[in-house]
Amino acid sequence: MRKIGLFALLGVACLLWIQPALAEPLTIGMKASDWTFKDADGKEFSMASWAGKVLLINYVDPDESDLNEHFTDAMKKAKDQGLLKDETYKGIGIADCKSSWKPDALIRSIAGAKAKKYNTVILFDYDATLRNAWGLQADSANAILLDKNRVVKAIVRGRVPDDQVQKIVQLAIELQKE
Repeated sequence: MRKIGLFALLGVACLLWIQPALAEPLTIGMKASDWTFKDADGKEFSMASWAGKVLLINYVDPDESDLNEHFTDAMKKAKDQGLLKDETYKGIGIADCKSSWKPDALIRSIAGAKAKKYNTVILFDYDATLRNAWGLQADSANAILLDKNRVVKAIVRGRVPDDQVQKIVQLAIELQKE
């Protein structure tokens, strides 16, 4: 009996050792930890790259790149209408490459098309670093709206519900005024 308990304890210890350490999941009101990722050209970006701006991060499994297109289109429409301004707002994408079966070259190609459509920057997280640090959903899309001080004001893991789209767009517009 003692051997079974010892093996069980050893098994749990091994699982904890192998399992990457997860931080507390990001929630509304928390300050988001910083990160650094590269774009397709190898240029490094971090949240500091857009200091003083409201920041929308679309963290997406490339296999689910269209899951929140309705939301991203609504944000783009607000930007095209001048409600979200380049001086005070930036929306970016980060590809969760580890969630995808697709080769990195194909992911960069898909990202390039999205970057052109939305006139934005798309970065690549090859090791799920941000997903693990922020407790984001794998194999899905995540939308995180940060104020100018990098405090989370909205976070959706998965598809942004239709009834939340305009609320988050309006929140981003209001956050620019702070």
